[in-house]
Amino acid sequence: MASPNRNPQIRKDTVSNRWVLFSPARARRPSDLKSKSHPNSNNQSECPFCVGHEHECAPEIFRVPPDSGSDWKVRVIQNLYPALCRDLELPSLPHISDPNLNYGDVALSGFGFHDVVIESPVHQVHLSNLSPIEVGEVLLAYKKRIEQLQRHDSIKYVQVFKNYGASAGASMSHSHSQIMALPVIPPTVSTRINSMKEYFDQTGKCSLCEIQRDDLLVDESTHFISIVPFAATFPFETWIIPRYHSAHFHELDGEKAVDLGGILKLMLRKMCLQLNDPPFNFMIHTSPLEVSPLQLPYAHWFLQIVPQLTEVGGFERGTGCYINPVFPEDAAKVLREVKILN
Repeated sequence: MASPNRNPQIRKDTVSNRWVLFSPARARRPSDLKSKSHPNSNNQSECPFCVGHEHECAPEIFRVPPDSGSDWKVRVIQNLYPALCRDLELPSLPHISDPNLNYGDVALSGFGFHDVVIESPVHQVHLSNLSPIEVGEVLLAYKKRIEQLQRHDSIKYVQVFKNYGASAGASMSHSHSQIMALPVIPPTVSTRINSMKEYFDQTGKCSLCEIQRDDLLVDESTHFISIVPFAATFPFETWIIPRYHSAHFHELDGEKAVDLGGILKLMLRKMCLQLNDPPFNFMIHTSPLEVSPLQLPYAHWFLQIVPQLTEVGGFERGTGCYINPVFPEDAAKVLREVKILN
């Protein structure tokens, strides 16, 4: 429980290079921050993601198991309404030595890939309802698709993300996640890599390998830890971090996928029980597909879960600094104490 007398703090996130204002006066108890909205609910009989409706979807890329007919567990398909188009001409990025380079606005063709991962054939089943092995199969589908996209020389970065609930951006209630492959490296990714480099240059160590604070720990498994980061941008934001040093999510193997599936399921269930099944986003923060040997010692992937409990206002948009009403130590304690009965 947060102390009402605790003074505000401004903390710096050394991974995102972002300042966060912690202001407990803007909230009462951490447990009072519960979702008041509920996920959207599409009509099951009209859902194209359900088993038996495969013909209503955009083209399939692959399914798990392969050639499984109506007994599939996971399907990866093209997005019917893609933000990027895989059929466009490949964009050519201007070189700094190009005498015709315009240093003002730059426009490229919207080439890229936008896929959907259907996580279960059953409409009512959510990711947190699956077993660790089944969640692991979803994670390995991400890995397989990233490895396929990696073969395209023009693709520089692949973002895996999940939107759960209408206010978190989900247009379908059937459990699914998305993968977008971009011909550019997004600025947030570059900032993260550069910030991790700065920490490494100062300490000689990886910033994520060094996280050892027990008061921020929520849970741990053989290969992963889940924490509320020291400068969490949002209330009850959590990170799942590999204990082993790895730059790329797609280096995940079968054993680690099941282990990650277990701790991801646990975190989603804890948030559901404590925060009233909130809408949320999760994002896999991996490294650009091409990483130099010099970057490998400090590039470390992780999975971020953000429950949608507060609004982003003018201060956040204007400054890039966020206000979080819950101190990370308090959020971690609340989540640690949630008991999951199997």
